[in-house]
Amino acid sequence: MTGIRGLSVFISDIRNCQNKEQERLRVDKELGNIRTCFKNEKVLTPYKKKKYVWKMLYIYVLGYDVDFGHMEPVSLISAPKYPEKQVGYIVTSCLLNENHDFLRLAINMVRNDIIGRNETFQCLALTLVGNIGGREFAESLAPDVQKLIISSSCRPLVRKKAVLCLLRLFRKNQDVVNVDGWADRMAQLLDERDLGVLTSAMSLLVALVSNNHEAYRSCLSKCVKILERLARNQDVPQEYTYYGIPSPWLQVKTMRALQYFPTIEDPSTRRSIFEVLQRILMGTDVVKNVNKNNASHAVLFEALSLVMHLDAEKEMMSQCVALLGKFISVREPNIRYLGLENMTRMLMVTDVQDIIKKHQAQIVTSLKDPDISIRRRALDLLYGMCDVSNAKDIVEELLQYLSTSEFAMREELSLKAAILAEKFAPDLSWYVDVILQLIDKAGDFVSDDIWFRVVQFVTNNEDLQPYAAAKAREYLDKPAIHETMVKVSAYILGEYGHLLARRPGCNPRDMFSIIQEKLPTVSISTIPILLSTYAKILMHCRPPDLELQNQIWTVFKKYESCIDVEIQQRAVEYFELSKKGAALADVLAEMPKFPERQSSLIKKAEDAEDTADQSAIKLRAQQQPSNALVLADPQPVNGRPPPVKVPSMSGSLQDNELAAQPHSHPNGTLSKLEPQAPSADLLNDLLGPLAIEAPPGGMPTDDDHDTIGAEGILDTAIVPVGEQTHTVEPIGNIAERFHALCLKDSGVLYEDPYIQIGVKAEWRGHHGRLVLFLGNKSTSPLTSVHALILPPVHLKMELSLVPETIPPRAQVQCPVEVMNIRPSRDVAVLDFSYKFGTNMPKSFSLNGDHFQDHH
Repeated sequence: MTGIRGLSVFISDIRNCQNKEQERLRVDKELGNIRTCFKNEKVLTPYKKKKYVWKMLYIYVLGYDVDFGHMEPVSLISAPKYPEKQVGYIVTSCLLNENHDFLRLAINMVRNDIIGRNETFQCLALTLVGNIGGREFAESLAPDVQKLIISSSCRPLVRKKAVLCLLRLFRKNQDVVNVDGWADRMAQLLDERDLGVLTSAMSLLVALVSNNHEAYRSCLSKCVKILERLARNQDVPQEYTYYGIPSPWLQVKTMRALQYFPTIEDPSTRRSIFEVLQRILMGTDVVKNVNKNNASHAVLFEALSLVMHLDAEKEMMSQCVALLGKFISVREPNIRYLGLENMTRMLMVTDVQDIIKKHQAQIVTSLKDPDISIRRRALDLLYGMCDVSNAKDIVEELLQYLSTSEFAMREELSLKAAILAEKFAPDLSWYVDVILQLIDKAGDFVSDDIWFRVVQFVTNNEDLQPYAAAKAREYLDKPAIHETMVKVSAYILGEYGHLLARRPGCNPRDMFSIIQEKLPTVSISTIPILLSTYAKILMHCRPPDLELQNQIWTVFKKYESCIDVEIQQRAVEYFELSKKGAALADVLAEMPKFPERQSSLIKKAEDAEDTADQSAIKLRAQQQPSNALVLADPQPVNGRPPPVKVPSMSGSLQDNELAAQPHSHPNGTLSKLEPQAPSADLLNDLLGPLAIEAPPGGMPTDDDHDTIGAEGILDTAIVPVGEQTHTVEPIGNIAERFHALCLKDSGVLYEDPYIQIGVKAEWRGHHGRLVLFLGNKSTSPLTSVHALILPPVHLKMELSLVPETIPPRAQVQCPVEVMNIRPSRDVAVLDFSYKFGTNMPKSFSLNGDHFQDHH
């Protein structure tokens, strides 16, 4: 392009444009000029054609469409001089794709250059064919390209380009290479001394043997000889030595080609290749030079893959594991990652797992690495190397890590810990302990499949039932447990709680009381399970307890008019059945054992894994489980409601969302926090995964508000109605918080220097349930806490008990049941007051202006 003044001026004009509009106008002007000149062929000299074609390419690279003038660069291909021909080949390969009609016109011109004697033109033609490819090019030009490859009169540069060109054509159309006639030629090509041609030929061989390795078996011994030549650094030109490593690219490709062949049986060939691999393993170390590390480790890790493929002796396998163990302890994160990944792949090799166990402590340390990709690989490796002998240690480490791991890993971590506990449990009680700890520490990330499994194991093993019931009773004594724990504990106590009747605090009345404390805090999907538990408790109560019966009947009557059909049906049926005495025992008999089936958790893990983790997953599926557990496929548990669609945080509808709501604490109970520096948003820290967000700065218009009401998106929002005595100055704009809560189901309602109030809403039709989260931001308790809701006539609202004291840096949850009788714009008022230290009480009133009908 040098010496073309018009092109240089055009590029300068484009660079001097002040904005995109100026650039577009300048490009349009130039395209118009080019179009005019192309139409007037009399004044279109070769120089001008070349100049305008370069301009077209520059405009195309800028991102503008060039929908004319394609014939001009194609015609330049046939030019006799190199400058014009070079322009034609370059611009044609950039502007046209393999399906363009004009390429058919260029096939003969390209073929003439390929079969010609000018090596420069041959290289241009081969580059065009390799870049564009295409089936028509493959069918028409493949024989000529093959002739160039085996020609003894062509220079190595041309042959190298010809091999790469044939590789591209083979990838587009595998029929272009005749296996019968090309196998011997391929073997001859591997005898080439020029490493450039040999590297290109090895790339072609990898593609060929991946498609049909039997046809190219004669190339196997040639590949071994190439490796020997490189390992001994024999006849390797200086330009192919990279940081002292003889052609690392050729070494990697050769070892990859060998992995497509079955295991080598010939003793001499096998001995030769193991000598080369031993030399590579012994000669690789971590150095300070990053480029040398990259090259040497690329060769090393490909050698490790070849060692595993050839099923080497145990001594060499031990050497590989020891080398990888050294790599996972270095500071460079990329090397640690590759070490963990390759150690995971080595788990598939027989008798290597015991050797890898020696590095278990270092692998566990990698779980605390700052890089999440390294932590994931360490988790995969621990998951793959686990068996009956080390299951306890690994699962305990995973449970300990679960408390500090980031949310992105907790679901995968929980699933794998559950699978390991299920497959390698030394006894049944340990399995129950692990799953209950899992639910307790990461309830938000424990899928229903996991607690279904523990229920199945308890149901299928009678000896386990008293222990499981006792553990469930212990967890219910905690002041704050996850809703999933409420589900599994309530189910187990309903089925087997009567086995603990003689223990202190385990009589039917005590069990009902402790479960009833959790009822106001659970979601709609959990209530049917609790109703079933109440019916079971009533059935097992012998002799009958009239006071307990009346308490349970009161609960049944409360839910007889529930909007949810499942809850309503259970409440009505259980109430009527409980009046029939002995008939209740027949209907609510103990659940039968579940049929024995293969675990679905492993299938779920396989679906969640990427290709890099498949070795660990496959190994896990092949290993024999512990004899302590009886496997059963998840079945619907008695009391499980059908999927319920509720609004999610993002506003989209999700199935069973209520079943996975995080941090369902009992009403009025506290979540203690460790002392720490106050954050900008204490409630976010207290609620964690609930993700109560601060409202955005923008405020929607009145039209937006009306649209929300019309579409039935019901949220909760609060606005001030006036100042009272001893009020405190709120933090942030309360009006903006109100408008933000018109658009989502959760958020911050109110905040001042001492307290922060958040809300989370769930709605089904005109029935709603709100949870107020009261977070104490200070290091002193808030006392004399009072909350009162004054609803308008169209709303029925019931606020649960609010504790009088909120300890320092703690939070309480206060559920609010809401029923909307008719549409209205009248608002409810929340009157809230508290006392901080020895100061006078602080009080404020808030309006709820979004209780609108869905219909």
